[in-house]
Amino acid sequence: MRASILLALATCALVVTPTGAAVASSAAANAAETAPDFKAAVSDPGRDEADITLDESRKPAELLAFMGLESGDTALDIFAGGGYYSEIMGRVVGPEGSVVAVNPPQFTTSDQSREKWAAVSARQPNVTMVPAQLPDYKAAANSLDFAMLHLIYHDFYWESEQYKFEKLDPAVVLSNLYKGMKPGGIVAVIDHAGLPGDTRAVVEKTHRIDPATVRSDFLAAGFVLDGESDMFANPDDDLEKNVFGCPEQNQPFRDAVSQAGIGFAHGILGQMGGANRYQP
Repeated sequence: MRASILLALATCALVVTPTGAAVASSAAANAAETAPDFKAAVSDPGRDEADITLDESRKPAELLAFMGLESGDTALDIFAGGGYYSEIMGRVVGPEGSVVAVNPPQFTTSDQSREKWAAVSARQPNVTMVPAQLPDYKAAANSLDFAMLHLIYHDFYWESEQYKFEKLDPAVVLSNLYKGMKPGGIVAVIDHAGLPGDTRAVVEKTHRIDPATVRSDFLAAGFVLDGESDMFANPDDDLEKNVFGCPEQNQPFRDAVSQAGIGFAHGILGQMGGANRYQP
């Protein structure tokens, strides 16, 4: 069972009990014995080769270990794309756990999407993809141990007629998410760090978001900052550059840019170039 919570603004997280006492070393040892094998989940030979090429920049084993995903967790992958993290999370939580991957319906109807998700489900039967818009999708109250927002939170401030992506109210989405999380659950947020200013204008121009905006949004929704990491820090990242502006415009480039971004957990927030955790 997860410790009740912690608020940490340093580059490492400290877990404390509800009374404020540090967790005993024996408890830490027991946790280590039962911790998931994140590296094994990532190195499984059955994964899609295109996904494997992203591992070096995304550091999934390190990220999920830091964020605290556990065996048996009920997890949610919001705007899961092709299921890169959904599949790895499914391997980590194991047969006693489950992962629901939510994608906007308009991005799920192509033959490529259907084939991709059919393959993911075949390899990981505990992973289910649900076509749904936000904030229409609402997890049952107090049902989630873990939620992933990977390179997607900025899109809560984005809208596009071309892609049929309607304007969202981030406060409503986070309120629904908060209600779905179990006490002590974790929301992991990793995104492209952007400049301060009009958030929707910044997102439209660069597909980035100011870490302070993410922090403010999550805290306003009732989450607690639980920890942060600088594992994705990129001091050379140009925050004025659109993340799709590289000549190659490929995913590895987006991941390199995101190294200067943010990470959150159900109660986590961090600057990209880092990763943070938030808790309810």
